[in-house]
Amino acid sequence: MQFEIEKDFQFEAAHYFGHADANDLFKKIHGHSFRGTVTITGDAQEDKGWVRDLWKIETIIKDTIAPLDHALLNEVDGLEQPALEQIAGWIFERLAPQLPGLSCVEVGRPSCGERARVKLGAER
Repeated sequence: MQFEIEKDFQFEAAHYFGHADANDLFKKIHGHSFRGTVTITGDAQEDKGWVRDLWKIETIIKDTIAPLDHALLNEVDGLEQPALEQIAGWIFERLAPQLPGLSCVEVGRPSCGERARVKLGAER
């Protein structure tokens, strides 16, 4: 039997968009409370009953997103254009080697009602 398990995360960060057609408001440095979810797909381990230890997953996620928390995202290597899609992809790429079965990373700005998700096998 295959399961999906999810672990939520959050961080605070600032960013701006420097491209020519960006809205003037978003060309200025501004911040958000980001929220996200990591999804792992797999079979439950017979000896434990779970897919993966959620506490260990939480630790891996915290370590991975630490460079984003209270940062100017534009200054994080690989996030020079920090749109939600790019943030989700950045997190996915760094978690995938550490979390077998990683199938999706979603990142959102709840106060704006916006989110992006990247899934295993999705083109980037």
